[in-house]
Amino acid sequence: MRLALALVCAFCLGVSGPAQAQDKYPNKPVRVLVPYAPGGATDLIMRVIGEQMRVSLGQSFVVENKPGAFGIVAIEEMGRAKPDGYTLFVGNVSTNAITPALFANKLKISFDKDVVSVGRIADLPSFVIATAKDFPPKTLAEFIDYAKQRPGKVRFASAGVGSFPHFDMEVLAQRAKLDMIHLPIKAGAAGMINDLVSGDAQVAFINVATTAGMVKAGSLRPLAVVADQRLAEYPDVPTMAEAGYPGVGTLHWQSMLAPAGTPREIIATLQKAMAEAMQTAQVQEAFKKQLIRAVPNASPDEAQTWFKDELAKWRKIVSEVKIEMTE
Repeated sequence: MRLALALVCAFCLGVSGPAQAQDKYPNKPVRVLVPYAPGGATDLIMRVIGEQMRVSLGQSFVVENKPGAFGIVAIEEMGRAKPDGYTLFVGNVSTNAITPALFANKLKISFDKDVVSVGRIADLPSFVIATAKDFPPKTLAEFIDYAKQRPGKVRFASAGVGSFPHFDMEVLAQRAKLDMIHLPIKAGAAGMINDLVSGDAQVAFINVATTAGMVKAGSLRPLAVVADQRLAEYPDVPTMAEAGYPGVGTLHWQSMLAPAGTPREIIATLQKAMAEAMQTAQVQEAFKKQLIRAVPNASPDEAQTWFKDELAKWRKIVSEVKIEMTE
């Protein structure tokens, strides 16, 4: 009898050990869908912090790039995935806030019901930047006056219809009562810079890190910066608030999402690992080179509140600006 009981106990211990090990998250590689091609800011940020999350959590965070369709394909794949923490999504303000507002009727998932925020990761300041080729304005005020005197003639570039640089310029145009021509550039930031340098486009909202080389070369001229305060690297460039347009422009943030129903403890594990990754010397050095600012949420609850506020903000902007989608 004692032998049988001992065998049963040994069997139970043998079963419970692996079962408990399997319950620990993560116990296999984690897929992270990124709705952009390799090499962009969002892709870079996820790869940098993903390596540190691998170190702290013991499993790889494998980036899968799924660009196109305003992020819809990748968002839908993530939203339909099993809510177990092994399929995540990292995008930016365009895919994570504007797309759900602009394409609510096209999404085959309910964004509010099927998606949950893991947390904010980082943001990048943006310039209102002008070409230096045959374009005299050197300040935001001069640009506003120049555009007012030439209705329907000044050309602004964006990363595409419905992108946040497009919305930002439309908001500025509404505030300043400007009439300009929109040039949507499907090649993204690189294409925008090419058009600005050539003078085909004259002004745009674009992230600071992307423009640094052309600003240094004198081909592009920053008029104002979208940031809480002036940048140490560009002390002579005023903020939008200082230039007279507070609240105009978007800090180009990135955040992580997961399928709704993902256990709270897994969300907490991921949020904590992201926040800790951003404190490492490796991540801080990589971010500093690109003028990226780490802005993790303090807790999963704060992550939810912040994300709901961003969604509400962009739904309001989308309803007020009323961009006609032609793509």
